[in-house]
Amino acid sequence: MTKQSQVQGGPPPSDVSAGVGLAGLLGLFAWILFCRTFPMISQWLGFDGPHQVLSGPHAALTAMLFTSVPMIVWSLLVDKTHRRASTGIDWGLKRPVADILDISIVKIAGLWATWAGLAALYALCRWYWNGSYLFAMDVLKTAAIPLFVLSVPYVIWLDRFMVEPRDHAWHFGAMLIGREPYDAYEVKKHWRAWIIKGFFGAFMISILPGGFQQVVEADLPAMMGDPVQIGMVLIALLFLIDVQIGTVGYLVTLRPLDSHIRSGNPFVAGWLAALICYPPFVWGVIGNGDVLSYEHNVAGWSHWFGGHPVLLWAWAGLLVFLTAIYAWATVAFGIRFSNLTYRGVLTNGPYRFTRHPAYLSKNLFWWCSVMPFLVTNGSMTDAVRNTFFLLCVNAIYFWRAKTEEAHLLGEDAKYREYHTWMEQHGTITARIGKLTRAIRRRPVVAVAEPAE
Repeated sequence: MTKQSQVQGGPPPSDVSAGVGLAGLLGLFAWILFCRTFPMISQWLGFDGPHQVLSGPHAALTAMLFTSVPMIVWSLLVDKTHRRASTGIDWGLKRPVADILDISIVKIAGLWATWAGLAALYALCRWYWNGSYLFAMDVLKTAAIPLFVLSVPYVIWLDRFMVEPRDHAWHFGAMLIGREPYDAYEVKKHWRAWIIKGFFGAFMISILPGGFQQVVEADLPAMMGDPVQIGMVLIALLFLIDVQIGTVGYLVTLRPLDSHIRSGNPFVAGWLAALICYPPFVWGVIGNGDVLSYEHNVAGWSHWFGGHPVLLWAWAGLLVFLTAIYAWATVAFGIRFSNLTYRGVLTNGPYRFTRHPAYLSKNLFWWCSVMPFLVTNGSMTDAVRNTFFLLCVNAIYFWRAKTEEAHLLGEDAKYREYHTWMEQHGTITARIGKLTRAIRRRPVVAVAEPAE
């Protein structure tokens, strides 16, 4: 273990400080407050026209700005991420543009070809042109030209200070141009990272408007005294926090912030376990899907506890608590949140208690909110099926957790140290580990077979 972890008796230091996520959280709260009070603000300023709250999709998109800028400022001014060796940047280099221009051109060619490939995939896949995905496609279409244009000065500027400017994008560009030797493994790493960004980035943008509208338009005075309504709006707020900060994480993968994708998960099992939990795959598999449906003839917690105010308040509080853990797990990542990637090691926040706080809280939330073992038609068959299939969903998330651990264990000695520390000291992880080891060590009783 490192000297610091030995002295403190804790896990190795986290690559992400708690302040990053908190800065983004404050910025998001400030924007939500502005949007909710905009009618009063517009009247005070004497604006003409209807005075309504700002709850549309563009307001939800603007929230990303208020979330990301404070996190970027904190990262640069407080954490000074741009000075870390892990960025691959040496600000003392200052190469002349002429010295790196050929490298930058190859890299830009690789990036542009990658974005064109992702655009082609968006165009081919039908689900991107229905429902909430239409908003994501509009956003990406609008951002396309500025992204292509700004990538030129950004790449040239950054290559002047890169210790090794021939990164994953350069190797892909070199493969396309065919003028210089390239590393096929680096090309694979490049495409893993960009497929992750393309797939999950579009999904996260698509779900921004719905939750934002629900929170901004919530009529809090009308909900007072109703535990179900209060619980649902608090849960919506927490999911909004998760989505806003998570979306920033997928989009802001920049080396000066040390938030770049260092590697994508190389295991096919990891990709299968993750993708099955997201559209379009999840639509036919999990929840109300035809394969692992665990919500057949269910009514949920508010139905079964109806008429019992104490139980309703207690259960609403439990669900809000579980969702808060889930949101806290995302906030702790700051601008580094994303699935299937290695972007540094996180050891603080809820990750001091368990290696997978988001998965644990999410799966417990489903059990407590859906109550799959209670069905409205009284069918024992439906109750057993629902319970069995939710256990299957739990198993998928356990599978995801193990594939993520396998990826990180192979990438970083710090994660291996964190993994070992959690096995011994993690409040939840250590206890689960002890229970698992005790079950595995349980002696098998031999039964003598009768003599013939």
